[in-house]
Amino acid sequence: MSCSATCTWKAHRKSQVSFEEESQNPPTVGHWKPLMPSKGDKEEPVSGCQDAGGVHEPQSMEQLNVSRLRSSSVEIREKGSEFLRDELHKAQKELKLKDKECERLSKVREQLEQELEELTASLFEEAHKMVREANTKQAAAEKQLREARGKIDMLQAEVTALKTLVITSTPSSPNRELHPQLQSPSKAGFRKGHGRNKSTSSAMVSAASQSVAPEPASRECKEVDSILFAEFQAWKESPTLDKTCSFLDRIYREDVGPCLDFPKQELSELVREAVEQNTLTIEPVAFQTVPMGRVAAEECGGPNGFRSQIVTKCALSGLPRTCKHRIMLGDSGNYYYISPSCRARITAVCNFFTYIRYIQQGLVRQDVELMFWEVMRLRREMSLAKLGFYPSEM
Repeated sequence: MSCSATCTWKAHRKSQVSFEEESQNPPTVGHWKPLMPSKGDKEEPVSGCQDAGGVHEPQSMEQLNVSRLRSSSVEIREKGSEFLRDELHKAQKELKLKDKECERLSKVREQLEQELEELTASLFEEAHKMVREANTKQAAAEKQLREARGKIDMLQAEVTALKTLVITSTPSSPNRELHPQLQSPSKAGFRKGHGRNKSTSSAMVSAASQSVAPEPASRECKEVDSILFAEFQAWKESPTLDKTCSFLDRIYREDVGPCLDFPKQELSELVREAVEQNTLTIEPVAFQTVPMGRVAAEECGGPNGFRSQIVTKCALSGLPRTCKHRIMLGDSGNYYYISPSCRARITAVCNFFTYIRYIQQGLVRQDVELMFWEVMRLRREMSLAKLGFYPSEM
């Protein structure tokens, strides 16, 4: 190898090494590293001599180094710009995702706000509805309270009147001034219209009729039956209208049942139920005439237009009798003409039930033995009525 070639190779190798070092440590912007060694730097000794063309080699190496530096900086710029574009694309994608998430969350928020508004409106509507219902119920309750208080006052007045009635008038000695319906028919005939007597109100009629010619109490001998008195005492401890108790069971079998046992069985059962439920009405036939059509339309018996001293078939016995009274069961509006004997039997049973109702309600303030004898007297009236005995005023 010639001397010039050796020098050229060494210079090329040196420039290559310096380029690699410069590529590893790039120069700062605005400062260029000197290509030529300074005066103080030492150069490697070059063996041999240089030819005339060796003077221009350093300049060509500088140009080569500059071009390489330029190409490397361009590559760095391209790679940097490509990296930045990738990062930009990633950021844009993330931004789009964030926008979609924000849009979804905004829709969810709007939906929740709408549901909240609807729920609030429904709650307010329900609250107003509950307030209106509460006000309506309160008004109804106050009205019922006023009505109940009025009924209580009326019932208290009725109880007071009944107590006064019991004190001043008993079935054994009725007060005719307090009960105008107990007056004789001759006096009662001057009253106009119909006298309507419930079974509770007509309880004293038979007793008044029986008191027309009573026997002196001193001439009548009495003796308490121990069995009957024991049954009455047991019933008096807890008064009830239940038929299963021994006291009422005996009276139903021995007195009430036979006394209300009429040939017309179906109507007899209805009469017994009405007496037990206190819904039987007994009315005297008024002394007046009515049109023929009215009587035949709603009333059983009474084929003619005159309603006083009517001779017709008794609705209970089925026999032709002079019917001075008629009965109505409950509020049916149907009337049944009855004979005096049937009326006496019904009245006797009504008297008994009225008196035991008074005892049950605590309106009778007497000794147990006196109450027992009053019950026995009422049972005797039922027995006599069943046998066909009744006052002439019936």
